[in-house]
Amino acid sequence: MSTDRLAGETPPGQEAAPGTAEARTPDEAAGPGGAAAPESAAAPESAAAPGEDATRREEGAEGAGAEAEPAGAEAEAPPSGAEAGAPSSGSPASETDAADPGAANGSAASGPETSTPSSGAETAAPASGAEAAAPGAAKGTPPSGSAKATADALAAAVRAVESGERSAASFFSDTPRPARPAAPAARSAKAVPQAGPTGPGPDVARQRAAQESGAPARPDGPEGGATGPAAAAPAATGPAPAPRPAARALPGVEGVRQVLAAGGAPETLAEQTAEVLGERAAEALGEDPWLLLGVPGVRPEQADGFARALLGPACGPGDERRAQALVGWLLEQAALAGHSALEATALRAALAQRSVPDPDDALQAAIADGAVLVFQDAIDEPGGRARPATDDDEEEQPVRVLLGLDRFAMAEESVADGLARLLNTFEAVAEPTQDPASAEADGATADGLASPEATAGEAADETTAAGDAQVTDGDTPGESPAATATATPTDHDTASRPARPSVADWEAVAAVAPSPSAAELIRAAAHSGLVAHTGAEAARAEPAALIAAARSLGLRAFGATHTENGRRRLAAHLTDSAPDATATGSPDPATAAVTVSGLLSGREGPGRDAEGALALDLLVVLDAPQLDLETAALLVESLTDGTRLVLSGDPGVLWSAGPGRLFADLLAARFCPQVASRTPDFGPIGELVSAIGIGELSQVEAPGKEVVIVPVRDAGEAVHRTVQLVADSVPRAFGVPADHTQVITVGHGGAAGTRALNAALKERLNPGPGRFGGFDPGDRVAYAPAPGRTVPGTVTGADAAGLHLDCDGSAVVVPREQVGTGAVRHGWALTAHQAAGTRWPAAVVVLPGDATGGLTRAWVYTAFSRGERHLSVVQGVDQALARAVAEVPVKERTTRLRSLLQQSVQSGEEPTAAD
Repeated sequence: MSTDRLAGETPPGQEAAPGTAEARTPDEAAGPGGAAAPESAAAPESAAAPGEDATRREEGAEGAGAEAEPAGAEAEAPPSGAEAGAPSSGSPASETDAADPGAANGSAASGPETSTPSSGAETAAPASGAEAAAPGAAKGTPPSGSAKATADALAAAVRAVESGERSAASFFSDTPRPARPAAPAARSAKAVPQAGPTGPGPDVARQRAAQESGAPARPDGPEGGATGPAAAAPAATGPAPAPRPAARALPGVEGVRQVLAAGGAPETLAEQTAEVLGERAAEALGEDPWLLLGVPGVRPEQADGFARALLGPACGPGDERRAQALVGWLLEQAALAGHSALEATALRAALAQRSVPDPDDALQAAIADGAVLVFQDAIDEPGGRARPATDDDEEEQPVRVLLGLDRFAMAEESVADGLARLLNTFEAVAEPTQDPASAEADGATADGLASPEATAGEAADETTAAGDAQVTDGDTPGESPAATATATPTDHDTASRPARPSVADWEAVAAVAPSPSAAELIRAAAHSGLVAHTGAEAARAEPAALIAAARSLGLRAFGATHTENGRRRLAAHLTDSAPDATATGSPDPATAAVTVSGLLSGREGPGRDAEGALALDLLVVLDAPQLDLETAALLVESLTDGTRLVLSGDPGVLWSAGPGRLFADLLAARFCPQVASRTPDFGPIGELVSAIGIGELSQVEAPGKEVVIVPVRDAGEAVHRTVQLVADSVPRAFGVPADHTQVITVGHGGAAGTRALNAALKERLNPGPGRFGGFDPGDRVAYAPAPGRTVPGTVTGADAAGLHLDCDGSAVVVPREQVGTGAVRHGWALTAHQAAGTRWPAAVVVLPGDATGGLTRAWVYTAFSRGERHLSVVQGVDQALARAVAEVPVKERTTRLRSLLQQSVQSGEEPTAAD
């Protein structure tokens, strides 16, 4: 028995931060093969099959991107070598991965002089001479000759000068970068140059469609040169020799297989390589072997061995093709750690650590080729927002130089632009301060929200001024400028015209809200197109009350969650908010609850209108911290002008598994109205988690043993006690069956990681030979249909089509190839990132002694809050838990969204200031 002590002692801590279990190594980024990395002391799940990159995204943030661990972080656990499917050259098991380039947060880079227009979408490039026509000068524009490239660069330069971000003189002081030694013809396989490729070249950066921003600026010179290998002269080997003309590559996958075999790489990578590199993959790979780094799961050491086998001993670390491939690879690994960009100094240091002789030249080449974008990000000043620049302000504001891949830059800019669009296109219901004539009828509160006493005349004046239906009695606005009928649709989901409730309507529903916080949220949503709402589990009733209120006013309102489990919890709240809906013939309120993935795919929710936008008037996104940049960009772009968007979530939980920290950046930028819930989580678990949220690990009274601490001495005992809790103690004491109890641990690797725990739990709860790719009917599994999403399920069988799962009552078939690449794992034990957005009746959090480096306050907060009725903590980290809660709030990420939002606010204020 292990449930013998109350939770007065140190409860466990946080998700595998970079450096342990999940986060110490680029989680699952090990070798192209599928073999597991050595499971030594909390090593993150390092090795996964090359195709496992899809699941790495989902769990990469847990392990915070092993490969790209912040500089100075603990050394990661090395992979076990060339795992199944890894190039035969392999990587020494003793070699550690590069420090996370994103670790250099906060230090202003003084290097490449760059300039970013206020929108953040463009970067100024020198407009002089041939420099202006450098490749990438007009990012995203189809190659149309040097004349167009020059014109685009000049336009970008003009915009930079007009915005005041660069002086005109600065464009004449750029010293041209020394010409680089001519590279072999393999250069044609890199990012497509503006003047047109000289040969077929796959898009190794996986660049998106045309980007509307200007050309990225090229650094003027070294930014504090690198030490170590970077300080040395270029490799003595000089440019790598041309590929040996052993045999003419065959077309298609067979040709790729032939080239892989010639370089000693496993032929099983052929299909993935062909998919990544495109139609001429074999030819491109033969010319530039380091393109293999673009294949998910391949590591630099393996790509180096492959290149040596193809190019011969003359191939060295100074090869320009190698440096360019490493730049893209490091930024991809940083994305797995949650960074949307990296500081130039951090990226330069990471290149030097990878033995690149001249990191500055490598960065300049990557920027010139358009494979990498460069930005200037203002460094926050103590006390608040960045200072807006003025024409007479001679003092330069400190900035840091950031480098990033175009798709993440585009996603961040798309999110910022979309959120600003929703704010700016929203038509206020009533703004008494806009009508001086009605000032005497003061119907607004001090914070600008309309009070219940707002007069009908104000509502009518404002509605008429906005060009909408005229309101005659203050209660029922018309549905169109020419209509006077009241808005009382009976089918909220299919109303042909959007309803426009008046101030009095909103006040009426706010007055009957279930709590003061819910009323405040309703009023905020009535008067703003974008609202941020914060609160813990109990506060989820407030967005539900908003959705129910909006639907009662005739609006098409929906709530979207991260997981199916979250959708069911929201549906229960909606049913409670409108208990008489079905009796009165109204639509079932539970239908307003959807998942984000289901909403975007069209499987759930209202569908899309004729223009492709989501057919709704108000969208509440719960679990907002789990939104990664690319999903958020797609969601915001799907909302039409004037739609109300409410982002709701618990700021204490872990951020998204993908790159970015959207919710945290939105809150920090103070970009829109914010409503903080005052509804606490009750009970011993709620009290414990609330204390953790403010950095305290306090003892709580648990008379019903709702919280239990189980001390252990080592990882072996931790596994034993965990199995005992799940199989015996919790079911006997609380009546919670084993399949409703979730085990949560810091990482996948290690002696008490998810792999070890799942093996022990399977042996006890569902023993079997693993007939279907390691799985048996009845196994609990975690299925990752897309990066950042984990769907719990149970195996029901398998056939030629794949593995059959029952996921929350839905039948799912996972193709055999996805099962082989790690899309399905055993699910008795999960990481905290996989568990985010879902709650179970009971949770067992396992903290072995080797997991201390992975603990943060956010990890502990997330893991401890997964249990509804009971929480057991298998405690083996002693006081490290309390230190993590008090001193390590979160693993920081480098992003640009906060600055972009602040720039949007400042640019919006400038015209008013001028007036």
